[in-house]
Amino acid sequence: MRHTISVLVDNKPGVLARIAGLFSGRGFNIESLSVNETLDPTMSQMTIVTRGDDRVLEQINKQLNKLIDVIKVIDYEKGDENHIERELALIKVAVTDKCRAEVLSIIEIFRCKVIDVGKAHYTVEVTGDENKLNAIIELLRPLGIREIVRSGRVTLQREARVP
Repeated sequence: MRHTISVLVDNKPGVLARIAGLFSGRGFNIESLSVNETLDPTMSQMTIVTRGDDRVLEQINKQLNKLIDVIKVIDYEKGDENHIERELALIKVAVTDKCRAEVLSIIEIFRCKVIDVGKAHYTVEVTGDENKLNAIIELLRPLGIREIVRSGRVTLQREARVP
């Protein structure tokens, strides 16, 4: 099962390397990793996507909590509605006079935006969940995707909802 682990850490050199080393040293794969400073510049928020059964994920969480620079660990399971997930992709699509309108139509349907235009390409910015990104990629692929860059998932815990 895929899990998204949110880790609040001290913003110090070497913390990312220690956490990545924890995963690799135990044979766990990191599918996606995103790290950035929080509002408090002394802390960073890491979002790690990995796969494993409940026993494996319990071991990962225990090992993360043992690290000195780790402040808080939250493990979100897929389908858990207590958090919001988003990913960013930049997609460079080849365009010709024949397919330019079709590409723009797909971009409009997915509420994306063109951020760069060349004679023979559009660069598209897509933000959304993994399913949205995969869907637009599959629609644009037959038209000629030249390059794709994906940010990896970022996650934020939801606040309690007002009744």
